[in-house]
Formats: sequence, C-alpha cells, structure tokens
Amino acid sequence: MPKSVLFVCNMNSVRSPMAAAILASAADGAVKVDSAGVYEGGLDPFVESVLGEIGVSLGDYEPKAVSDIRLDGFDLVIALTPEAAAEIRRQLPRERIEYWPIENPSDVRGDRNALMDAYRSVRDELRGRIRVRFPGFGAKA
Repeated sequence: MPKSVLFVCNMNSVRSPMAAAILASAADGAVKVDSAGVYEGGLDPFVESVLGEIGVSLGDYEPKAVSDIRLDGFDLVIALTPEAAAEIRRQLPRERIEYWPIENPSDVRGDRNALMDAYRSVRDELRGRIRVRFPGFGAKA
C-alpha cells in the first residue's frame, strides 16, 4: 500500500480533486493524498455538490499545477487523463504511475439534472476504482 498518492488531471478542477477527496476521506490520515493538474484551473462547483451527497468535502482545497509540487514526494501518481499521463511519464519512472481514463463530466451538455448525473457518474467510477485499488479503505470510499 502506498504511503502517498497524487491524482493528476488536466486542470485540477474536477476529476483529480474529486478522487483525492474520496481517498483522503476513506484513508482518514493513513495515506498522504493530494491532487494537481497539468495546468491550474478553478474549482468546479458541481464537485462539492456531488461529494457532499456522499459525506465528503473538498474543504479549503485550492487547485494547483503539477509544476507547483514535488512529484518525487509521492509513492504513486494516478493520472486521470491522457494529457496528465503523458506529462507525468516525462517526470517519473513508469512503475510509480497508474493511468485511470476518466471522462470529463464538464463536457456533458444539458440541464442541471443532466450535469449532476454526469458528475455523479464520475464520482461513482472514482469511488469504485479507489475501493478496488485501496481495499483497506473500501468501507469508507
């Protein structure tokens, strides 16, 4: 089991902060968890809404770019987009990187219900992957 995990997506506004919040909540301090983007974006308000539905919060999290953190400080980096995977592979040995292709819910068009469903789908996919990858924390993820 890794002692530190970094989730990376493109803008650090939806997928990676969502994944980090879910794992951090499940791990309850047993694992250092953070997230970053290839580029720094702004938090998406739908993320806090769908996380709140499962009792998870982003807290005071602020988006950041990969260039703002020390990648070598993490045992495992999980890239959630092809762009993130390519960027991380330039900087770390492949054995410390996993790639989980996760759709971008902000690409969905429609009313609020359609958007919320897209974000819930991503949340639930991330929860499922986290339960499988980190089985010791499965009950809370």
